[in-house]
Amino acid sequence: MTSFNWYPKNNNSREQHHDVSSTYCNSVPFTSTAELQLRFLCPSDLDQVKECCSSWFPIQYPDTWYRDITSDPRFYSLAAIYQSQLVGLLIAEVKNSDAINKEDRGILDTRMYSNCHVGYILSLGVCSSLRRQGVASLLLDSFLNHVTQSENQICKAIYLHVLTMNSAAIRFYEKHYFRLHSFLPYYYSVDGKCKDGFSYVLYVNGGHPPWGLLDYLYNWCQSLYNNIIPHWYNKMKHWLQNHL
Repeated sequence: MTSFNWYPKNNNSREQHHDVSSTYCNSVPFTSTAELQLRFLCPSDLDQVKECCSSWFPIQYPDTWYRDITSDPRFYSLAAIYQSQLVGLLIAEVKNSDAINKEDRGILDTRMYSNCHVGYILSLGVCSSLRRQGVASLLLDSFLNHVTQSENQICKAIYLHVLTMNSAAIRFYEKHYFRLHSFLPYYYSVDGKCKDGFSYVLYVNGGHPPWGLLDYLYNWCQSLYNNIIPHWYNKMKHWLQNHL
């Protein structure tokens, strides 16, 4: 299989706005074909998900994690299915910005986004035989579409963690406009050894990183240009028209 083509369902379909909390075993709208299908995980997928994650990722997850991602509706647990086999997986959640871990709290300016949400990608992987064929992009795009819908405008950023030595994943996220946020020394434990990580972030729905001095200066100049200067220009123009 060298490529995927998918055809949108009827725009009037009741499945167009998918409710993860109530139907997370149904197919995802707009992304199904005869060959590749996206759907949400359900409890019966647990053993297959565990087998795939064990072979795809260097991180060992506890059994409780697998139970949660296949049954807890707070997770956006999306699977790519090819020939009845699970070939790709994206696990994410949308949470309040107050729940961000200490090492990631600099992603947003809490003074400006005190009551907003953030999306966190816990895991994204594809089986080795189908990598570089658009499966991971399809999974990621589905989640991005979810967090940018009108009812999710309160979500201002999506972030994730990645091993510093995982150059393929880093290139993938940078290709999709994620930006490096911070270096996390000894963040991972792989085979009993501490490994460094990076955090990456993508801002959505008007979100942006905390402002520095130059950002405030730029915003002030932009406000001056857009408001004060036109105001005085119009006053001067009006005065000249009346006195000349």
